[in-house]
Amino acid sequence: MTAPEAASASTGASSSDTASAARIAAISGIVFAVLFVVALLLVHRAPTLADPDSAYAGFYANGGDQLFVAVGIYLVPLAGIAFLWHMTAIRAVLDTLTPTPSAMAHGLNLLAGAIFVTLLFAGTAAAGAVAFGVYFGHSPAEDPQTARALTGVGYGLVFIFAVRGAGMFALTTTTLLRNAKVLPLVPAVVAYLLAAFLLLAVTNKPVAVLVFPAWVVLISIFLLRHAHRAAAHAPEPDTGPQEPAPDAAPALDTTSPSLRSDQP
Repeated sequence: MTAPEAASASTGASSSDTASAARIAAISGIVFAVLFVVALLLVHRAPTLADPDSAYAGFYANGGDQLFVAVGIYLVPLAGIAFLWHMTAIRAVLDTLTPTPSAMAHGLNLLAGAIFVTLLFAGTAAAGAVAFGVYFGHSPAEDPQTARALTGVGYGLVFIFAVRGAGMFALTTTTLLRNAKVLPLVPAVVAYLLAAFLLLAVTNKPVAVLVFPAWVVLISIFLLRHAHRAAAHAPEPDTGPQEPAPDAAPALDTTSPSLRSDQP
């Protein structure tokens, strides 16, 4: 194989790898967003910090809503797994496009994603622990003070710490994808604004957490677009050995001695 052919094959393989990783990142990101939103809505059926003690007592006396909260807690790990796929696939895309990315942004990206998933698991477990125990463990309902304290721990882990991890992940990922020419300017600006909100917003309203899945969906759309472009530049698959072209008729050798009998 000649040098140009080797370079072309390497470029084609890189485009194919990029398209595959970008497609996985986009699909897993959308799956994460759907699971995360559904889980959040179900867990939010439990009483919040602003609800009175009577709301806590009434909630744990009625088993129906507790089931929804318990199902939501089960969905959170699935959402976290989908996010880990999303994060890993994005990093694979970046590895094919920018083999030597910014070391600081690349490292912070991994740490922020891991922090987000860890604190999301811990926070939702704390917020839904009482409902989970009452419904599945058939344990007596806790007093409102205990339930409120666990809810406060869960809210703190999610809204103060996990959301900040999500904001740092969004910020670093947007920067890396922008440098890799995956995100155009306008979507990158929108992504930066969403990341800044996650980093700076001070609220315990669950609707604020929906900013992160919105960011993931935005990024996934452009990852799918990039996967389509990369697949279009990938080489066509080899269809098998080609038939050799027929040899041309040999040219007459004018330098050989003549075979005529009248020549010496």
